Amino acid sequence: MSEIDADAILPNDRVQQSVAAGEITQLTRGASNRYASEGDTFEIDGEAFAVATVERRTLGDFTDADAQREGSESLDAYKQRMKRVHPEGFTWDDTEEVLTYRFEQVE
Repeated sequence: MSEIDADAILPNDRVQQSVAAGEITQLTRGASNRYASEGDTFEIDGEAFAVATVERRTLGDFTDADAQREGSESLDAYKQRMKRVHPEGFTWDDTEEVLTYRFEQVE
């Protein structure tokens, strides 16, 4: 459990601002790198957040609720967004292992 830079877990300013606004409460990244551990904290604009859970799963485990926590209206919309933000030929593979980081604001 340590304090990490928000840039270490959240890939860009738009995502960071969406987290600060409460629009994104989890983020999923490839399983090849671990960006944070449960209990790690980070700050965005002076507000503290904590990584509540880190879960290893597959893309096939994703639901509409996961997509909504990641800032998309549905799983289908989330899949389309992933294709847009990863233009290097991203394809959705239900068997691909990922890490899902859930976080919450710390009072």
